Amino acid sequence: MKVLVIGSGGRESTLVWKLAQAEEVTELYCAPGNAGTACYAENVEIPESEFDQLIEFVGEKEIDLTVVGPEQPLVDGIVDRFVSHNLKIFGPTQNAARLEGSKVFAKQLMSEYDIRTAPYVICEDRTGLEEVTNSKPFPYVIKVDGLAAGKGALVIRNEEDLAGAVFAIYEENRFGDAAKAVLVEEFLEGEELSLFALTDGNDYILLPPAQDHKRIFDYDEGPNTGGMGAYAPAPLGTPEIIKKAEERIIRPVLKGMQERGMPYRGVLYCGLIIHEGEPWVVEFNARFGDPETQVVVPLIKSGFADVLLSIAEGHLKKERFELSDRYAACVILASKGYPGVYEKGKVITGIEELYKSSKAIPFLAGVKHDGTHYLTTGGRVLGVTVISNSLNDAVYSAYNYVQIINFDGKHYRTDIGMRALKKGRFSESESMSAR
Repeated sequence: MKVLVIGSGGRESTLVWKLAQAEEVTELYCAPGNAGTACYAENVEIPESEFDQLIEFVGEKEIDLTVVGPEQPLVDGIVDRFVSHNLKIFGPTQNAARLEGSKVFAKQLMSEYDIRTAPYVICEDRTGLEEVTNSKPFPYVIKVDGLAAGKGALVIRNEEDLAGAVFAIYEENRFGDAAKAVLVEEFLEGEELSLFALTDGNDYILLPPAQDHKRIFDYDEGPNTGGMGAYAPAPLGTPEIIKKAEERIIRPVLKGMQERGMPYRGVLYCGLIIHEGEPWVVEFNARFGDPETQVVVPLIKSGFADVLLSIAEGHLKKERFELSDRYAACVILASKGYPGVYEKGKVITGIEELYKSSKAIPFLAGVKHDGTHYLTTGGRVLGVTVISNSLNDAVYSAYNYVQIINFDGKHYRTDIGMRALKKGRFSESESMSAR
């Protein structure tokens, strides 16, 4: 099987790493890829937005399966384009990807199929938003309708937050066309849980539940990011919770998409809030999460490539698919200033040493290699993942290996997984002493 992965982040590094282990995968490419994907696949210098070039490449190389990592190509219709050329591709169609591409669409679907989500109001312009939020009790959430790289949900706890949100949306135009419509949602109390279903539109396979850490600083403080770390399986995702999520969320969504004439194929990412034992939907994504992919995909023992291909063909095959009973934790190393302005081109040391480890797995994201050095090119630079027989060891070992990687301005959270371990924050010296 010849496979092409589209994308250039830590998620794609993980997908390529996993697909490279499959005996049935004989050739593996990544477009455009990064310094991490180059360790397992041949990078192809084609941007993920250049559909015509990608289609031409797939035809020339006789690629059997294309796997789409990021959300933007899906929302822009890459699957439809590939299918029109009779090419097999893993991911939802443009219409189905509206589950992520339009929060208004997703909310309306949930309302129609009685899927639990926060009460909301749709605002078409600034005047509408100001009318809704005038004298509205805090806290609540303002979300832009379209894609915003994971930064389009603004928690409003006071007047200062509200003024900042209005400025960002309407004065600064930070979100562009994504904010043509915005939603005002009630604030849901509880813990977040990420649940992934690999589906052909009818049948599905669940991956281990994970928990992401969205805020830039410890204790979930600071602005939202694309994700600062994750672990799986998250103890919060009990069998009872998972059963409720299947019955009340996943199956109704698949049914609703079928009945709307846009069957959903690919990976359905359910971003949940668990409150008093009940799952509520925060959002849907149309692709693998990042950094959840870095802890969920490594827990797949076998059958990953076969399942992705079978979904692309429209008939999910579960026969060879098997999950591990182990745990995984990932700590993200970011550039100083992220998710705001940050400098690039910082020399990274320790990556080669980490690749030699028998326990840690580096999944590179914003990294390039100039022939001599690894250099930072993005806000989230790389993730350090450890798989272990216990969550405690996975978390603490990940922090031990984090110390091997160094670059100017290295930033990371020190509390990834601590909620599950019920230990609270710990210092770098404590993590080192646990070695």
